[in-house]
Amino acid sequence: QVQLVESGGGLVQPGGSLRLSCTVSGNIFSIYTMDWYRQAPGKQRELVAGITSGGNINYADSVKGRFTISRDNAKNTVYLQMNSLKPEDTADYYCNAHGPVVWMNYWGQGTQVTVSS
Repeated sequence: QVQLVESGGGLVQPGGSLRLSCTVSGNIFSIYTMDWYRQAPGKQRELVAGITSGGNINYADSVKGRFTISRDNAKNTVYLQMNSLKPEDTADYYCNAHGPVVWMNYWGQGTQVTVSS
């Protein structure tokens, strides 16, 4: 059973920063594409950022220039550095790992991010 454990959420003022972490169990982390999603109250879950096993990265337009995704394969961990946070970034953030076959698709439990003064 693959487990994903997120951490790093919390309350931050507008303009502040947070770094989310997601650690994946098992020993094949390096083959996963790792994505961060978020879901705000009353809204659909949306893809925020993703990084492939080869290091290719993509971002949602709404976070480009403010968020940075990275991975450390030695630590089985993916990070989401979030800078210049806005109230509209408030959401539950979820980590997803998916591999080269369809059944390799795993989710974390989520971590809450609240941006408010």
